[in-house]
Amino acid sequence: MSTNHVQSAVTVLGLGPMGRALAGAFVEAGVRTTVWNRTAGRDTDLVGKGAVSAATAEEAVAASELVIVCVVNYDASDGVLRREDVTAALKGRTVVNLTADTPQRARDTAVWAAAHGVDYLDGAIMTPAPSIGTTEAVFIHSGPAELYRRHQPVLAALGGTHTHLGEEIGRAAGFDIALLDIFWTTMAGYVHALALAKAEGIDGRELAPFAQGIGAILPPLFAEFAEDFDSASYSGAINPLTSAVSTMAHVVHTAEAHGIDSGVMRAAEGLVRRTIALGHGGDGASRLAEVLGRR
Repeated sequence: MSTNHVQSAVTVLGLGPMGRALAGAFVEAGVRTTVWNRTAGRDTDLVGKGAVSAATAEEAVAASELVIVCVVNYDASDGVLRREDVTAALKGRTVVNLTADTPQRARDTAVWAAAHGVDYLDGAIMTPAPSIGTTEAVFIHSGPAELYRRHQPVLAALGGTHTHLGEEIGRAAGFDIALLDIFWTTMAGYVHALALAKAEGIDGRELAPFAQGIGAILPPLFAEFAEDFDSASYSGAINPLTSAVSTMAHVVHTAEAHGIDSGVMRAAEGLVRRTIALGHGGDGASRLAEVLGRR
């Protein structure tokens, strides 16, 4: 197929909120876009804007060399891609899987793709659906660099920034999982704080500005802890673990006095106490990552 065809046509499999946003951005950018979804009827607005509706996944795959998949998980994507008729239609084409799942699932899919003559890139979307097609969108990709370069012009139609993280196919999912870890543990802490604050007669609206102040000090700490961890210095000069564990205990005691479940904070406190018991009480929080990673 010609390079012009590669850069002017795309198929999107999966039309949940994110899939519809991806397809809409391609259509808006003037890319010939074929769409398919397991549940019928989700493509009506996209067709009205110029997308082409495919009756089957096989028909959708056959319409473009570049196939974007965005469904709930790899069980769902396998259920589409590994059907015999679809697999046959994919031979010689490129799949960019933007479905969120684990790094190992990405590696397994790459092995399957290679065995069936399918070029494969894995990726992740790091921003919500409304960002797609804008400068705020953030995409990460991994897999063969030449393959990424070939399709980058059409992927650019999705807006925002696109970063190729390396040829090892699981790297994008690895970044995604690590960043989701940050997000969800942070959100778990925040909702726990909201419950604790309410129990103490503090409204969420009152707490929010101060919570944002806490959030503002985190970016430099992220960089500092990363340097400490990578260099194995584990500096505790500012806040050693022996000091940190005391404040964590205050949170647990206050919350549980109000009958608020503190399982997440208890787990964190337990990790700190275990690390102190191993002789690292004078170290900083980056030492916790080293202890967690021990085999």
